[in-house]
Amino acid sequence: MNLASLLAQFEPGAASHKISIPATWHQGRTSYGGLSSALAYQAAKLSTEDLPPLQSAQIAFVGPLAGDVEVQANILRRGKNTAFIKADIMGADGIGLTCTFIFMNRRQSHLDYINIAQPEFPPLPTADNVHSGPPEFFTGHMQYPDKRLELGLATNRLASWHRFTEHDGLDHIAELICIGDALPPSAMGLMTEKGMVSSMNWQINMLTDTPTTEDGWWYLSSETHHAANGASSQYMTAWNSRGEAVLTGMQSVAIFA
Repeated sequence: MNLASLLAQFEPGAASHKISIPATWHQGRTSYGGLSSALAYQAAKLSTEDLPPLQSAQIAFVGPLAGDVEVQANILRRGKNTAFIKADIMGADGIGLTCTFIFMNRRQSHLDYINIAQPEFPPLPTADNVHSGPPEFFTGHMQYPDKRLELGLATNRLASWHRFTEHDGLDHIAELICIGDALPPSAMGLMTEKGMVSSMNWQINMLTDTPTTEDGWWYLSSETHHAANGASSQYMTAWNSRGEAVLTGMQSVAIFA
């Protein structure tokens, strides 16, 4: 079941949604975090009418989610320009994900500033240079060039083009939230020994309310700026095919190695 099919199961205006997360969207014993975040966003977006565009989200990966889950959303506060909506996902072991989404109308401002260093973008992948993960893993729904990660490269930065194999007709905000977490934690590029890692939280900011890109391709980058005592902190950016930054983020990652 692809992302569009999962999102289509949500009913507008409903406070609660029953969803079954297919095993093909798992990473280990839990749902892929980007998918869980996108499901929570879908519930928040449909919780009330006439919401402004998404501006920001705070996402906490509390515990494992798999199989049948319940997604709930409720309005914390709504003013003239901004709405705060809380969304939670509950599984067999209780709450597994909790989010606060901020939807905000854009308004005129004297500030128009950007200071995000652009990487050297490789060319968009060609048909003969795309790979997918195994069908039992969430990367089986994605395409990307070459291998996603090798240990022992002594690099704190991972970056690659990614897209969903089936990306037509998607809400680009939901698409970005879902694919924005697709890279392995960048601290793994520094690891010389195999070990488990697990994202604990994710703060994201949307830089546009109308993200678009060519043929579904988004360039994802993640850079670890601190790793010690069993945790790392990383900055994340998603770019479109024109080299425009469309999403920024930051994650705290637990490291069991």
